[in-house]
Amino acid sequence: MRIVFMGTPDFAVQTLSRLVEEGCNVVGVVTMPDKAIGRHHDVLQSSPVKKFALEKGIPVLQPEKLRDEAFLAELKALKPDLQIVVAFRMLPQVVWSLPPLGTFNLHAALLPQYRGAAPINWAIINGDAETGITTFFLDEQIDTGRIILQERIPIAPDDCAEDVHDKLMMQGAELVIKTVRLIESGQAKATDQSQFMTDEPLRPAPKIFKETCQIRWQEHTLESAYNFIRGLSPYPAAWTPVTANGKETEMKIFKASKTQPPSNSPEGEEKKSPHKGETLLIKLPGGFLSLEEVQLAGKKRMPIADLLRGTKIEIIKN
Repeated sequence: MRIVFMGTPDFAVQTLSRLVEEGCNVVGVVTMPDKAIGRHHDVLQSSPVKKFALEKGIPVLQPEKLRDEAFLAELKALKPDLQIVVAFRMLPQVVWSLPPLGTFNLHAALLPQYRGAAPINWAIINGDAETGITTFFLDEQIDTGRIILQERIPIAPDDCAEDVHDKLMMQGAELVIKTVRLIESGQAKATDQSQFMTDEPLRPAPKIFKETCQIRWQEHTLESAYNFIRGLSPYPAAWTPVTANGKETEMKIFKASKTQPPSNSPEGEEKKSPHKGETLLIKLPGGFLSLEEVQLAGKKRMPIADLLRGTKIEIIKN
């Protein structure tokens, strides 16, 4: 069975690696064009998937446009029986309908919940206690195709987006192998997503932008602020306006904890602790948020205690 793999980031590399280890016949890889980086955008950076594919001697296609006739001709020349998509772009029908066995996608959520580009982040932001992975055949709409396999994993109370990403990356690669074997043996049974619907409203997982990541303190409780921060950590990272030694700037927050100091502790107080050194407390409905790892604009990520030794920080609540 001839397989074409489509993906770009590290999340996809683990799956591609497992396909190669399992002896699957990966005849080509489709990934994003090289990205211009550097101050003058004069350095081209290959995607993690491209780097891995070249190391393994797998042909790589990097179309600017997926409907480009030259790309479609190259893709058809690979004669794929099956296409696998992991963290790539939305495919036009002319691409996903090409192989006779179809095209399936690995999605980092329990479909039909969290359709969209950022399912890991939104599951944590919303305070979910579990998430999972799904393989499904592509169709005309985003993340709506027939489900092949699903597996669940718990989200620990202190998991951040990176933790869940890594768990799903590993488990997702194994689910893809199981899916390939089912399709290869003709035993894959795809189920319409309507069969997975419950009374719970569907939650979307839209793409996250910088403005999405701003912490609007007045809209948060202690629990929701804590979930918001870990759901965006370490990337793209939640941020808040602050004053640093009297100058307005922005500060990313990578890690925080929930605490219940004495009721007379003022909002935003810098408090001495024999175990943690200085900390910055933010009073919210439900308790106090203690900041632990932060990064001022233009500076390095660091423990809050290190920052507070030479900088007076005040949160600008909004």
